[in-house]
Amino acid sequence: MTTSATKPEVFEPLGPIPKELATIMRPELPSLIREIGEEIRRAIPEHTKFLNGPYGRAIQACVEQILITFVEQVNDPAASTARRDEMCRRLGRCEALSGHSLDTLRASFQIGARVALRRAKRIGKRYSLSPSLMLSFADALFAYMDELVEVSREGYVAIKAQTELNEQMENERRRLLRLVLAGPAAPRAKVTELAERTGWPLPDEVTLVALAPDPQLMREELDADALVDLTDPQPHLLIPGPMDDLRHATLETALSSTRAVIGLTVPLDDAGDSLRWARQALQLAETGIIEAGPLIPCEEHLVTLWLLADPALTEQLARRQLAPLAELTETQRERLIETLRAWHTTRGNAVEMADLLHLHPQTVRYRMRNLERIFGSRRLSDPDQRFATESVLRALRLREKATVLPLARQLRPAQDRSLSRTYG
Repeated sequence: MTTSATKPEVFEPLGPIPKELATIMRPELPSLIREIGEEIRRAIPEHTKFLNGPYGRAIQACVEQILITFVEQVNDPAASTARRDEMCRRLGRCEALSGHSLDTLRASFQIGARVALRRAKRIGKRYSLSPSLMLSFADALFAYMDELVEVSREGYVAIKAQTELNEQMENERRRLLRLVLAGPAAPRAKVTELAERTGWPLPDEVTLVALAPDPQLMREELDADALVDLTDPQPHLLIPGPMDDLRHATLETALSSTRAVIGLTVPLDDAGDSLRWARQALQLAETGIIEAGPLIPCEEHLVTLWLLADPALTEQLARRQLAPLAELTETQRERLIETLRAWHTTRGNAVEMADLLHLHPQTVRYRMRNLERIFGSRRLSDPDQRFATESVLRALRLREKATVLPLARQLRPAQDRSLSRTYG
């Protein structure tokens, strides 16, 4: 316990570092820079990839400038630190962008200071420098490292603040996209408010794009007015207005190798329909029904989408329209279904049917008599029945392209086998 008679111990302030020391330090810089880099790699393994990556040379240049500026300040305490400060801020920005914490950066500076101090001790012995001078050097060195941390923090914090702001803006834009997709059910005032807050002018028309899972999307390549949601299990994006050539080219660049379907351009309130159709087309592309390219235009497959929009209902329609064929053998069914397709395609011209089926016209006429006997001539010629049967045949032909059944509600195996036996 300190008594009133006890005076606190007073330390003599450390003196300045003689500028002559700068002359001794300069030749040591190249090897010291290498040694600091090796020590950081050894002590912080997670930094190795970062140091060897695209920022490696920039970081090395920063370390060099840090040491050069220190030596210059030893020679002239008024020497400018502007170049060092800018490079340290850049280093802080790189650390933030790479996901490292500021603690990692601070640890790197501390390692650099320890390595430099270790070298200074060897130099001190070589030149018989006094202990007080070495203490002054150590004090100046660690004070210098504290400066570096603070200057680097400026760049680090600036990026973090910008990142948080960007994330907040993206969250707002995702909320806006979800409200737009809700259509008239979403409060119009809320949509307008979010649009104004995010600086997104409400368009009259929009085009939705459905993306394959885990898309490789280069967000920076997209137009700034595109709304994106990659957090949804079925990722998607919205393009204001129609998909013109420029928008299409931009989308191709941004998506790289990701499969996507461009929906129809619709009024803003119908955005949900555009996305629904695009997702259906994407599912059909994944099953092989629609020929898949990098960017699939939904508008080229509208009839296919319509025919396969409700697979379960198509199954029921097929059972009813083709029920008269159920009792035939598999070979008979296949032949008559093939003939029935040709009949619909040629509108009943026996010669054209024969050419299409590679058969003699008499054989075609024989098959048609069988079909009329099985279905009844009136049923085949009735416009409504004819349209329904042709739709079923087209849907089943599309289904034959599928690598997997594109049913939202998959049929049980027994039902599926029954279907194959019935409709071929």
